[in-house]
Amino acid sequence: WFNDEKPEQAKMPSGFDRSLSSPFHKIMILRALRPDRLPSALATWLTQTMGKFYVEQPPFHMPSCYAETSPQTPVFFVLFPGVDPTP
Repeated sequence: WFNDEKPEQAKMPSGFDRSLSSPFHKIMILRALRPDRLPSALATWLTQTMGKFYVEQPPFHMPSCYAETSPQTPVFFVLFPGVDPTP
């Protein structure tokens, strides 16, 4: 399980996951043993418990953003390396 590429999706050895009272407990064990897989596990857990609304970012809608601007309220865009702002 520890050496698995995606341990958050794999069954724990010896049926240990059956002894956990909630999927969140598996996330806590994952955090202790494989912190590199925590973002993926949390995204999956949030999607299952709260829905996609809290995980997926809505697409940027330029017309609605432009409608909120004025000469006194400009728009400031922050771009990160590797991000292409063109559609």
